[in-house]
Amino acid sequence: HVQLVESGGGLVQAGGSFRLSCAASGRTVSTSAVGWFRQAPGKERVLVATISASSFTTYYEDAVKGRFTISRDNAKKMVYLQMSSLKPEDTAVYYCAAARNGVSSGQWHYWGQGTQVTVSS
Repeated sequence: HVQLVESGGGLVQAGGSFRLSCAASGRTVSTSAVGWFRQAPGKERVLVATISASSFTTYYEDAVKGRFTISRDNAKKMVYLQMSSLKPEDTAVYYCAAARNGVSSGQWHYWGQGTQVTVSS
């Protein structure tokens, strides 16, 4: 069983930076792809970035390309989302999720509870 716990959110001014962390537990997490999703008020949850188990493959939504960087440390069972040049439209609850069978499966088996990121203008 995998448990995910996000941390690192808060309030920041536009142009600022945050690093979100996702602490994972469970034996299968190191072999699972991990993704960061976000959900803004009144909107659907959106996939923001993903990283494969080996870190070889990453994906970014167009809106965050060049500003966000996803990384992982399997030894520490941690996944990070470095966010820079933040914009008010980045305001959302950010979730990390793990996919046992890879991103292409579209099946996100485990979810964290989310962490709020608020960007003021």
